[in-house]
Amino acid sequence: MTRRVTINDVAAQAGVAISSVSSALNGRPGVSDATREKILAAADDLGFVPSVRGRSLAGKKTFSVGLVVHRDPDVLELDPFFGGFIGGIESYIDARGFALVLQTSPGANEVLERYRRLAAGRRVDGVFLNELEVDDARVPAVQDLGLPAVSIGADEDFPLPSVRQDHRPGIDALVEHLARLGHTHFAFVGGPPRFVHSRQRERAWRDSLGARGIEAGPVADGGFTYEGGIEAAKILLANRVRPTAVVCANDLSAMGFIAQAQHLGFDVPGDLSVAGYDGIQLGAYLRPTLTTIQTSPNQIGFEAARLLLQAIDGEPTVDVNVPAAELVIRNSTGPVPTSA
Repeated sequence: MTRRVTINDVAAQAGVAISSVSSALNGRPGVSDATREKILAAADDLGFVPSVRGRSLAGKKTFSVGLVVHRDPDVLELDPFFGGFIGGIESYIDARGFALVLQTSPGANEVLERYRRLAAGRRVDGVFLNELEVDDARVPAVQDLGLPAVSIGADEDFPLPSVRQDHRPGIDALVEHLARLGHTHFAFVGGPPRFVHSRQRERAWRDSLGARGIEAGPVADGGFTYEGGIEAAKILLANRVRPTAVVCANDLSAMGFIAQAQHLGFDVPGDLSVAGYDGIQLGAYLRPTLTTIQTSPNQIGFEAARLLLQAIDGEPTVDVNVPAAELVIRNSTGPVPTSA
């Protein structure tokens, strides 16, 4: 069996003290640039792989970060947004030798308990707070625990570092696109109103309509799920005066809405235009293909990971705004029907 290369081997190869190797490999001061390069070259030549346990004991870190998904576990299978977000996190933390601890918990009380256990057991060095809620109880919890945290999509003046992607330009472009097609009867399929990003998207939709002198139509809660989109369609399309353009707060609910509309005999986009939000790849394979607003989950995850590791290292953090989400026009939106 091949013997594992140790820090002693690297020190011997480079001709330096073990303490110098430790400082160089962990990015700490105390060695010159020339010595650091010599140590890193020796480690690379020998194929040295640092022990996570050893690094943890030496630096009082676990070299792991936590993400608790506050929804049903099936969401990871059904919503591709999370795959892109997690991929972005991994692409940054892997190069730093960190690992991601991922947990799912649909209940609010269970979520708080999971954060407490992660902190009490020193299982993670910091956490991500995604899908923020209004007056989110996780915020004071992580502050009380002294656990570094980064939020996703928080409103301005949030007490923790945050990564944001502006909803407004994409939604405004979508409303403009539909208004140019002659639509004046709009409806909105939102997410659960307790979620901050659900309220943000509905507010952007209302503001965009108001700026064009168009009255906002009915709103239904689609729950950010395919099934919720079906139920929203049953409600919004049962009225005698129905909308001709429906903006959905995410792509999954838009897909469910279209499926139910077609089941009820409506043609999309002949009778009804429907658009989503997120830009998941599946939308390009629907019939009709889905008009949507393209977000950047991978970039959001990457920047959130970068910000969190800065906070863990005790460095100053500055909120990050990734480029705004953009409109992608496909076949699910078209001119207002003449019958309208």
